[in-house]
Amino acid sequence: MKKLLEISHLKKSFGDTEVLKDISMEVNEGEVVAILGPSGSGKSTLLRCSTLLETMDAGTLKLGGETACEDKDGASVYVGKKELREIKNTYGLVFQNFNLFPHYTVLKNIIDAPVHVQGKSKEEAEKTARALLKKVGLESKEDSYPSQLAGGQQQRVAIARALAMNPQILFFDEPTSALDPEITAGILKVLKDLAAEKMTMVIVTHEIDFARKVADRVIFMDGGVIVEQGRPEDVIDNPSNERTKAFLQKMEK
Repeated sequence: MKKLLEISHLKKSFGDTEVLKDISMEVNEGEVVAILGPSGSGKSTLLRCSTLLETMDAGTLKLGGETACEDKDGASVYVGKKELREIKNTYGLVFQNFNLFPHYTVLKNIIDAPVHVQGKSKEEAEKTARALLKKVGLESKEDSYPSQLAGGQQQRVAIARALAMNPQILFFDEPTSALDPEITAGILKVLKDLAAEKMTMVIVTHEIDFARKVADRVIFMDGGVIVEQGRPEDVIDNPSNERTKAFLQKMEK
């Protein structure tokens, strides 16, 4: 089975604050991994390091089987810009605040990167975009602008935009945290459908029930380390670590 994400001994500090302390993990093709943990546990920083938005201080990172950085004498050394550009084509990233281009229509938001980054024809990109809009239930919104859409609709466009690049792996950073519960259900359904299609996903989330139902594996982080990981029924329903137990009890109240 192909490993689409491999992280070894990742360390990351901001100033004097050590945010990630020796993190190692991997994600296999077709796997859905949910990352849980309290605020400040390092979840988002882990995601940002995994997607090259932050540089690692130490450790090794591979994406799609390609090495992005290697550890040399306790420091992460990255490959060249050209190689990193190619590696960035292997994954997609969906943020909690959507990050759509406000002056582009929905359709242009989705086709922009496939045309300008991957060199696809406008016709091909539009055909793909329309199919993806249908998939996320927004086929009637292609000429709308982000400001004309509700938050949940904007998040669906963001998911469609990430899928348009045909990524091997999709990363989500708290995709429902800015949305109310009713809208959240719609986004979680889109993610469930993607999981059913065996889309490889890494999802930082506070939705415990969603992680229980959809994830193949759950990682619980606290204080910059992976405290516990395993199948959802083990980590969520029968945690072995006291920190995991305390967090889940608090979340499920």
